[in-house]
Amino acid sequence: MTAQDIVAVRPDARPAGDVLLRATDVTKHYTLSRPRRTLRAVDGVSLEVRTGETLGVVGESGCGKSTLGRCLVRLTELTGGTVEFDGQDISTLSARRLRPVRPGMQLVFQDPQASLNPRRRAGDIVAEPLLVHRYGDAGAVRRRVAELFDVAGLAAAHLDRYPHEFSGGQRQRIGIARALATDPKLIVADEPVSALDVSIQAQVLNLFADLQEEFGLTYVFIAHDLGVVRHVSDRIAVMYLGEIVELADTEALFTAPAHPYTQALLSAVPDIDDGTQTASRERIVLTGEVPNPVDKPSGCPFRTRCPYAREICATERPRLTATAPGRLAACHFPLTG
Repeated sequence: MTAQDIVAVRPDARPAGDVLLRATDVTKHYTLSRPRRTLRAVDGVSLEVRTGETLGVVGESGCGKSTLGRCLVRLTELTGGTVEFDGQDISTLSARRLRPVRPGMQLVFQDPQASLNPRRRAGDIVAEPLLVHRYGDAGAVRRRVAELFDVAGLAAAHLDRYPHEFSGGQRQRIGIARALATDPKLIVADEPVSALDVSIQAQVLNLFADLQEEFGLTYVFIAHDLGVVRHVSDRIAVMYLGEIVELADTEALFTAPAHPYTQALLSAVPDIDDGTQTASRERIVLTGEVPNPVDKPSGCPFRTRCPYAREICATERPRLTATAPGRLAACHFPLTG
């Protein structure tokens, strides 16, 4: 995916609204047996998402970004910390008390084929959340499903088709239509285009942009493709070993990363001659393997691969603190320039 592939680009300035989603010290640990150990998938993440913005979440495979996305919508139970949605703490709500909150937050999954029931027709899949939340009678539900198909760029004539009769891009549009069914305020998109061909990725990304403009949606956009994230996000959170190591406005992060891990990630992005770049980045090759989240290094989790690590990095865990206006980094020696 390149900048040229994406027709609808992120607006340069989108008004910042009130905080819609706030996560504070969110953790998700899994207990492993034989021997008994703890896997820290998400380890103390704090962030805020404002109404109408897109927060991108990036990082290597296994860094915990998908688990974080599921925690934010309570699809996965938290081990610790709190999540507030629209001013309400939803961290410990029972299933019954969480039910009226569910329509406001939805999730679009990575694999459109795996996320759709192959035994159900597309129209029934999109209708399911409407029936669960008692949208109306059968006629109202049918009309609403036809509207959602149209909004997602699908033909209403295909309501009775099964998922295998659609292309990959069309299946993802069905997933998006299902997510829109309950008029959500927040959509967590978990790598929604990574399983699609490049040309189809552009179409789906344009659809996300159009829907945000039309319905005022708020996105948490999880991806590993930095080129895609740059064009859809207002701010970006960089994750490493279950922690956020940098959080900044998109262009500020790409122009001058503050964390060595972010610097290394950006150096791996191919340069694109679009008439705006002034210099090419030097390729940074990290040495060593990503540490096991079951046995994280002491101090800074990135220190075993960091070219700038010093003694304090092995003994003291850096806090996510402000290094510049609009930028947070978890590093004892943040980069400058």
